[in-house]
Amino acid sequence: MILACAEQVSRRYGEVLALDRVDLTVRAGELVGLLGPNGAGKSTLMNLLVGLRRPTAGRVELLGGDPRDPASRRQLGVTPQETGLPGTLRVGEVVDFVSAHYPDPVPRGELLDRFGLTDQVRRQTGGLSGGQRRRLAVALAFVGRPRLVLLDEPTTGLDVEARHALWESIRGFHAEGGTVLLSSHYLEEVEALAQRVVVIGHGRVLADDSVAAIRGIVGVRRVSLVADDLPALPGVVATERVDGRFQLLTTDADQLVRDLVATGVTFRDLEVRPTSLEEAFLAITAGDRPAPTPA
Repeated sequence: MILACAEQVSRRYGEVLALDRVDLTVRAGELVGLLGPNGAGKSTLMNLLVGLRRPTAGRVELLGGDPRDPASRRQLGVTPQETGLPGTLRVGEVVDFVSAHYPDPVPRGELLDRFGLTDQVRRQTGGLSGGQRRRLAVALAFVGRPRLVLLDEPTTGLDVEARHALWESIRGFHAEGGTVLLSSHYLEEVEALAQRVVVIGHGRVLADDSVAAIRGIVGVRRVSLVADDLPALPGVVATERVDGRFQLLTTDADQLVRDLVATGVTFRDLEVRPTSLEEAFLAITAGDRPAPTPA
């Protein structure tokens, strides 16, 4: 069952084309990661899906209806990239206020415990740390027991421990049958959580597949070795040297090793492994072109 979709959606802001004929489908039970650099169009797409903006062209659907219709948003939870909370209200009061908009909200104590905010229940939101405010903003997306949650950069400002705790909350919601569309700059976050990854660059979908498939689409491998020096080698996408160990990204690891041997350079501790999602992401966006569909 499709819970949210965009079909050939474009969005302009004056002369700026923020989205260019984007297609995206989110089905029930999926946990989809949305990746892209600043200005790629991720937040614009999120805003279209929740009805905050209208597409210049194309069609957007949310939970079977128009995103601008309040009825279509009743089973939706959202944490935008930036949130403003009333500084004088206490955490418990904010949760109660949002809960009043839903027929069967998650009990306040249960929600605050799930997001590690129980000790802050009586604190004014203006006195919370940036990370605590962010956790509260994410928690509010789950108050109404939504079927679909859209999270735009949910862990911005969180330390490692808080980020991992939030990951567990998102995993728990998904394990219970919830659907999530997650936008993040933390590539390890998407790699840890998502089943499917959509990469956006300059307003276009560059890739849409599993984490493993995206690595395969770009065909980049990491060749690691220790050497005193290396000459320029063909087919190398990027080179990094740390403490005498070279890290080479290449689309043809076998040919690179043959070329390396042919140079006569002395090296040792050769390793060849698949790229991380981050390396795949950089390779896709650097090309700035739609990735081919795997056979």
